[in-house]
Amino acid sequence: MKLEIIQNQEQLYKRAVDIISNHLKNGADTFGLATGGTMLPLYENLRNSTLDFSHCQSVNLDEYVGIPKDHPESYHSYMKRQLFDAKPFKAANIPNGEAQDIQKEANAYEELLKSLTVDLQIVGVGENGHIGFNEPGTPFGSESHVVELAESTREANARFFNSIEEVPKKAITMGISTILRAKSILLIAIGEKKRFALEALLNGEITEEIPVTSLLQHQNVIVLTDLNIDDR
Repeated sequence: MKLEIIQNQEQLYKRAVDIISNHLKNGADTFGLATGGTMLPLYENLRNSTLDFSHCQSVNLDEYVGIPKDHPESYHSYMKRQLFDAKPFKAANIPNGEAQDIQKEANAYEELLKSLTVDLQIVGVGENGHIGFNEPGTPFGSESHVVELAESTREANARFFNSIEEVPKKAITMGISTILRAKSILLIAIGEKKRFALEALLNGEITEEIPVTSLLQHQNVIVLTDLNIDDR
């Protein structure tokens, strides 16, 4: 695992764009994408870049269950607004949170992902150490599945909705083993609220109680953070 501490956030996100650009130059054509507040500056930088993804395909980590695709806070809408309108991909794959049988949809998404090779998977991390929507206690062998969102996760995401009552209680997410199948992983961790998760990762103990520590099992992870981990 390679750790890069870049306290200037503007420079940090430019570094993230450089990493993506280098993958493109080296022939990458399948990118795993994430959502949430951490990714907003990344996508702004990508929109303003000269990078071309028209020959690439994307796979998203997750999608809420029970809100329509055109809901402003669905991840379909988020990706369209933040990236795809400006930088279209050949194919963009996101779980269907409106499926009649959401478990069947999760299984179908996993089968799609098994048919692909993700060159670079981008992830953020939750305050409790979740990646994707894999909450603490999720088995590291998990594949794409339906998850009940932890109350802390719903509270963290409530700022994007009118109230916490509007935040969905379930999501479809890539499993941890699904994420770890990517050739390379880029983790972006910004701000003091992510210190617990980042320090747990860097302390080196692998535990299902802190899902982000699963990345220690991967051979090619870059971590970008603005946190000085020695500043206790």
